Amino acid sequence: MLCDPFDTEENGQRIGLASAPDAAFPAQRQHRCTMSRQMPVFPSAESPELTKLVFLNNALRSIHAQAFEKLTQLHELEISGNPLLEHFFLGTFSNQANLTKLLLNFNRVQTILPNMFDNLKQLEILQMKGNIISDLPIFLFLNLHNLRVLDVSINKIEEVKRETFSGLVKLEILKMNNNLISNLTHDTFLNMSQLIELHLEWNKMSELADNIFSVLTKLKVLNLRGNFLTTFSDKVFGFEATNLKELNLKDNRLTKLSSLSSLTSLFNLVLSSNQLSDLPEDVFKNITLLENLDLSENRLTFLPESIFSNLFGIQAIHLHKNNLTKLDAKVFENQHLIQQLYLSDNQLESLPLGIFDTFAMQHTVRLHGNPWKCDCHMWYLHDWVHRNSQDIEMVDRVLCKSPGFLRSRTVVSIDNSLLVCPVSIDEMSDASSCSLQASNGTMLIKCKVDERSPLTVKVQFQGVEGDIKEHILKSDTEQSHCSNKTIFDDAIQ
Repeated sequence: MLCDPFDTEENGQRIGLASAPDAAFPAQRQHRCTMSRQMPVFPSAESPELTKLVFLNNALRSIHAQAFEKLTQLHELEISGNPLLEHFFLGTFSNQANLTKLLLNFNRVQTILPNMFDNLKQLEILQMKGNIISDLPIFLFLNLHNLRVLDVSINKIEEVKRETFSGLVKLEILKMNNNLISNLTHDTFLNMSQLIELHLEWNKMSELADNIFSVLTKLKVLNLRGNFLTTFSDKVFGFEATNLKELNLKDNRLTKLSSLSSLTSLFNLVLSSNQLSDLPEDVFKNITLLENLDLSENRLTFLPESIFSNLFGIQAIHLHKNNLTKLDAKVFENQHLIQQLYLSDNQLESLPLGIFDTFAMQHTVRLHGNPWKCDCHMWYLHDWVHRNSQDIEMVDRVLCKSPGFLRSRTVVSIDNSLLVCPVSIDEMSDASSCSLQASNGTMLIKCKVDERSPLTVKVQFQGVEGDIKEHILKSDTEQSHCSNKTIFDDAIQ
């Protein structure tokens, strides 16, 4: 064993360290050591009252079963970063009844023996991440009644059973991400009613049993990212409303999303990088506390008008990298507190009048990567971009796709006089050429007229009750005159 000879005194106590004193235990005896390939029995006469011991990034192949036999006052022990260390002998931690934190990370441990942790009844944090453990023996944690955090992520675990977690009555955080788990039984979490965070991301689960999380009534964070789920329903939480705050379903294979009505406490919902092509109109109906919603990188082509209508506190909606071709004018009608709206990289050609007018907060919008059609239907968005250019990310990439003479021009650089809609000869046979232009609520019709072919232009305004007011403008060889004619006839087109 090679320990740094550097000693310092703090509050009258001796501390042996390889580097600067550990701030977490300034007045307790500690060692940070570099070991040879085999750790012998620790010299207890040297440090009988040691409370923290760290062996980090060494070349240990094995640890003697009695290496820590006399270190009964240890509170924290870390043996991490040993790529040749494949196992621990039974009894290695038998005398560490006062241990509260045990870190065995990034070794090459393949097997954990039954009863390995039986004497660690005060243990609160146990980490074994970054090994190659393929199986956790049943009842392995049976005596760990005070354990709050268990991290077995980044291993090769294929299966867990109800008995695997027996005894973990106070567990609050369970990390099993980056394993090979393909299936969970309906009673897997029956013994963990105090769980607050559950990390199952990057496993191989293709389905979840109904009610599988129903006993986790205190669960606030559930991460299921990177699995093979094709459908998801709130039935996995049972019939009662949950306390879940964060749900991550990114990088699955979701094609269908059922109602999430029981997730009434949800703040953050991530559904990005799936295969969703449509969403039920009421899918977010009861999630009124939702603040962040990520639907990016899906296959959405259309959104129901009222899909967000109950999300009164929503602050961020990410819809980028979908196939949206149009949006309803009222789709964001109740989102007054919106701060982030990402619509980039869709198939939008225009946006309806007033779609952004309800936003009351300072907001950030992304519009680039759409095939914007810069004609008379563009006037609302054009004016909005000019007035809010400082709130648009990458405004210089918001480009016209058509018409041809404006292709690749930035929307913000175009004068509104160029936003015109040509009228074909077939539509107006009496006009050699006409164009329609709109800006700031004003519609302008321009026609080139042959003096030998007088033209009549009729403009009709239909009231909310169906009444129509018609204005007629005539052009002839001598003069032009305008007359107003009010007609109350629903049949007029």
